[in-house]
Amino acid sequence: MTPPPSESVLITVTGKDHPGVISRLTGLLAEAGAELLDVEQVVVQGRLTLCLLVRLSPASGTLETLLSAAKTLGVTLDFQAVDAPAGPPAEAASSRHVVTAVGRALGARELHALTQVLAEHGANVERITRLSEPHLGSVDLHVRLPPGQPPDALKHALLELSMQSGGFDVALQRESLFRRGKRMVVMDMDSTLIRIEVIDELARAHGVGEQVSRITERAMHGEMDYDESLRQRVALLRGLDASVVHELAANLPLTEGAETLVRVLKRLGYRTAVISGGFSVAAEALKARLGIDFAYSNELEIQDGKLTGRTVGRIVNAQRKAELLESLARAEGILLDQVVAVGDGANDLLMLERAGLGIAFRAKPRLRAAADTSICAGGLDSILYLLGLTGRELLEVG
Repeated sequence: MTPPPSESVLITVTGKDHPGVISRLTGLLAEAGAELLDVEQVVVQGRLTLCLLVRLSPASGTLETLLSAAKTLGVTLDFQAVDAPAGPPAEAASSRHVVTAVGRALGARELHALTQVLAEHGANVERITRLSEPHLGSVDLHVRLPPGQPPDALKHALLELSMQSGGFDVALQRESLFRRGKRMVVMDMDSTLIRIEVIDELARAHGVGEQVSRITERAMHGEMDYDESLRQRVALLRGLDASVVHELAANLPLTEGAETLVRVLKRLGYRTAVISGGFSVAAEALKARLGIDFAYSNELEIQDGKLTGRTVGRIVNAQRKAELLESLARAEGILLDQVVAVGDGANDLLMLERAGLGIAFRAKPRLRAAADTSICAGGLDSILYLLGLTGRELLEVG
């Protein structure tokens, strides 16, 4: 049935993909003077799906010509009359989001659970894009939320889903110019870039591990602030030979995916930084080892080859971390929306809030709830998918 000439037509082409399909069909549309309003194509395992939204000239006979051409090309063509949109709705920019799922493997069970949560919150999936290569380990789902609905409830539901599943992480980001326009990644060090807490290792080496742990526990329960807890813990390290610190710094165990993350970021021109409440000997060692651009942390005072039990200069606490992130971005001419911050503890919260994208990495519950997104199942290289990169692009970077 040929629709009335005043109506727009959605033409759907399916079949085996091969060169020349879209060229032939668009050529016929051009000859008929058809107005092309929209087009989208996807190829999955060699199978083509092509959609063309067109407005046809009256009595053109174009659809019959296209059907004949489709038969020759070995594809199937279907069409239906639709009301062409006058333009994007006013809320389109603010309601569009991207949901990124990253796991060792994503199957029907995982995608069902994910899309069920989206449906429960009224999020309509408009497009799904595979990111990972060669196995299905990461996908982007481009979704639209109902007009006027803030994304907070959906974000918390997706966080809960990822925590329950234990096998994949889910991130929700607003679709905007800055999602793929990040230029700097700032990371915490202890239990983020490396798998250990340096102060705990030094304390054990000095025989004061239990005392340091008790102070840390008190600080976590709010019985003392971070600065005081750091002073007390560092005081217990008095007399420790500085060679122990340097030896530990030379053999820091990197978190899974750390080397890949930093290598790819550097090759793509990102600026990288460590902003840590840990110690400068370790941070500077990591800076040299991985080629990180900047490192900020606490400096242990050393006299006669021994730790004095004091730090030098201003303590790098939560407020200082946020200030350093802002000043570094300003010095580099980078907008805060273009900065990614990654951390695991409460003293990273302000830093993550200042950044355009704050990522809680294998973090405490409080930070996971407050951050833009959380990574628990994967390594640090999962962040590359959150930046909008695909597995194919990562293979190109090497």
